[in-house]
Amino acid sequence: MTSPTLLTRPASTRPAWLVPVLCWLIVVFDGYDLIVYGTTLPLLQEEPGWGLTASAAGFIGSLAFAGMLVGALAAGSLADRLGRRRTILWSTLWFSLFTGLCAFAPGPEVFGLFRFLAGLGLGGLVPSANALTAEFVKVRGRSAVATFMMSGVPIGGCAAALLGLWLLPAYGWRAMYAVAFLAVLVLLPLCVAVLPESPVWLRAHGRVAEAERVESTYGIAPAAEDRPAEHASSGLRALFAVRWAAATALFALATVFTLFAWYGLGTWLPKLMASDARFDMGAPLSFLLALNIGAVAGSFVTAWAGTRFGPLRSAIGAAAAAAVGLAFLLTYPSSTLPIYAALILAGVGTHGTQCLVIAAVAGHYPPRLRGTALGFALGTGRIGAVLAPQVGGWLLDARLGVGSNFLAFSLAAAAAAVLLVVTAVTTRPATRAPVAVLAH
Repeated sequence: MTSPTLLTRPASTRPAWLVPVLCWLIVVFDGYDLIVYGTTLPLLQEEPGWGLTASAAGFIGSLAFAGMLVGALAAGSLADRLGRRRTILWSTLWFSLFTGLCAFAPGPEVFGLFRFLAGLGLGGLVPSANALTAEFVKVRGRSAVATFMMSGVPIGGCAAALLGLWLLPAYGWRAMYAVAFLAVLVLLPLCVAVLPESPVWLRAHGRVAEAERVESTYGIAPAAEDRPAEHASSGLRALFAVRWAAATALFALATVFTLFAWYGLGTWLPKLMASDARFDMGAPLSFLLALNIGAVAGSFVTAWAGTRFGPLRSAIGAAAAAAVGLAFLLTYPSSTLPIYAALILAGVGTHGTQCLVIAAVAGHYPPRLRGTALGFALGTGRIGAVLAPQVGGWLLDARLGVGSNFLAFSLAAAAAAVLLVVTAVTTRPATRAPVAVLAH
């Protein structure tokens, strides 16, 4: 039976769900390439001749997110101008190659350069993939499909933690980065052959026959709100027109704090837990696995909640849950079970919040601005991701203890919750209804 969230016609020759699935698989590799640094960080600090302090390791961790900031800001606009498909394909090739090349880095300087360059592609992927996927599902299903697709990030993180348990002791940290070449060898050729261009983008550029061919092949019909408006402005400047300015700023700020908490944990959690004498090398990776399992669960929980209660209201609850889970770690529980529970809750809240913010952005802006709006929110939000590894390193080098990191991440999640409350109030005319009936 065809999923009720997909737009179908009897004449389709390819299922519409193929597009979200392909984008999801790419996002899995995106997540792996992001989280892999955290799994290898303890060994990188022990690499002979590298001499990585916590601050230096934090700086290198920040480089990938700095690249993502640039990539996301550029890709949102490029996806609207050059097409979603080409942006996705080039982003995938770019981040996979440079992540794989990290395996051959002779020193921390080259390694950091490769991480920055990989970040350009990593940042370019998510806004383009979300903009494309939104066009192959019904409006009422976009929140669920967006959060499902974004579950690929923590699933990639789970893969990094699980592979780390096997590869790191036997083959060292370089093998973890070489895994990234699989995306180029296996997934990219499939996407080149199958992934379609956005029908909305094709119509906006006068390629109506191609748009109709894609719609016929995948059995979709353009939603009324997805038809490009005539004589309407687009691009980054339009995001700060009177109608959109408040939402644009608030979505971006909420994303800054959310990504600070999420990627700060993803970078430093294994190192923080490895600093505790109660745990062996395997335990820190298992804690990272718990965080990402929580994030995967959060993707599905927030998909349901976003559809039922609306993405903004659900995001407020998710951010508050993350703050509570991280604050609990400040009590230094004596057994591992409460730690796992708190990390799972933190994973549900941090990643779930970001999924819901993406859904809210996709539902709040018209198609002509959707790619640019997603790119701006995620790109600006990378400021939080850039700062988090560096701040974590500074706190450790200052000998303030691992609790200082958990406090910083908890406060960031709480700040995101407050900003989302303000967003819900100030954008109420556009977002008060559940996503099932949202109009742009």
